[in-house]
Amino acid sequence: MKLSIVIPVYNEESTIKTLLDKVREVPLEKEIIVVNDGSTDKTGKILEKEKDNIIKVINCEKNGGKGTAVRLGYQYATGDIIVIQDADLELNPMEIPELIHPIIEGNAKVVYGSRFLKRHTKMPFLNLFANKFLVFVTNILYSSSLSDMETCYKVLKKDVLKTIKLTSQRFDFEPEITAKILRKGYKIHELPITYHPRTHGKKIGYKDGIKAVLTLIKYRLY
Repeated sequence: MKLSIVIPVYNEESTIKTLLDKVREVPLEKEIIVVNDGSTDKTGKILEKEKDNIIKVINCEKNGGKGTAVRLGYQYATGDIIVIQDADLELNPMEIPELIHPIIEGNAKVVYGSRFLKRHTKMPFLNLFANKFLVFVTNILYSSSLSDMETCYKVLKKDVLKTIKLTSQRFDFEPEITAKILRKGYKIHELPITYHPRTHGKKIGYKDGIKAVLTLIKYRLY
């Protein structure tokens, strides 16, 4: 099966080159779709030098948010399996083969890489609390048993993606896609992943958390 790795990028000049080097090394048949979401730093110039027969770069004139960037990347994906990869080096791309294994074996159609299934997860307390609260709300509303709803590593078969319509523009993408996958009756298989949080950069604020809860409620009711 061919793998599509969708990478939304916004102002990641310090990490994007290293990240792409790591993703290139993933030992699978793959395409890498980088969506430059209106970056204002040197990210665009770096990406122009990285383009090749594996890496496709899509440039957006304005920043539309993570949800917008991922949805655009999905439109260009031609693989049988699609995975999201953030550009901040918090996750290890070499764990992707393990994540897609249940799908290749026919044991799952959706796999999430969980940051909380390993014994020690380094995460600031407030972020940890927010993540735990959001997954608690998800499990209550959708009768699921997830440990990590906000994870970047969401791996889906393309035919699953075709059954759901996504509209979110920003970080509410995470609860939206999870809610719609669960509403369609798909079981989300979780596997542990390593996590190395960076100490600075873009972080989800309390307003994003409130919007995530409202999104979960919205798609449970409608």
